[in-house]
Amino acid sequence: MDFAQYFPIWDKLNANQQERIRSVSDLRKFKSGTLLHDGSPDCLGMLLVRSGQLRAYLLSDEGREVTICRFFEMDICLFSASCVMPNMQFNIFIEAEKDSEVWIIPACLYQNLMDESIAISNYSHSLISNHFSELMWLMEQIMWKSFDKRLAAFLLEESAVENTLSLKITHEKIANHMGTAREVVTRMLRYFQSEGMVTLTRGAVDIADRKRLLELSE
Repeated sequence: MDFAQYFPIWDKLNANQQERIRSVSDLRKFKSGTLLHDGSPDCLGMLLVRSGQLRAYLLSDEGREVTICRFFEMDICLFSASCVMPNMQFNIFIEAEKDSEVWIIPACLYQNLMDESIAISNYSHSLISNHFSELMWLMEQIMWKSFDKRLAAFLLEESAVENTLSLKITHEKIANHMGTAREVVTRMLRYFQSEGMVTLTRGAVDIADRKRLLELSE
């Protein structure tokens, strides 16, 4: 499928706008672990995921990461388009969590399309609102929800994303997602294991009692 079948408001654009997008949109492949956007104020443009998985995260001065959202097939990311969010006062990093194919619409074109198309402008502002709703939800979770509940919810979410109870993920990676230290994750996972909720092996976490994790997360 081409760009038109992935972009949700394609049929609301006129022929000239569609042609301009088709002529400059760049379908690129990124290996897992590739940094697409380094948190700088430079405006990369709109990202539309054709396949794979992206992660947007914040990075503290001490080098600690916290995932703010993920993007899957057919998802659109505007965190890489700071020019359409001029009041954004923090830097967001974006990496490929898995081998991915991503369309990139250059920032200058996307900004022009927003200026001339009410459909794109409204859709973009809706996306920005959703992005920041997810960010605010995350901040609330970090501030008000205990770490054991957050970790249980993360393991269940990861299981749903990967469609397996055997998660090939390191404690360091979990810590990066959750904005905490690896030692904190290891300590809590060992507690989960002692309670029979998970089984730990090198580089993996197996969910042994999904029901109890769900009860804990709620």
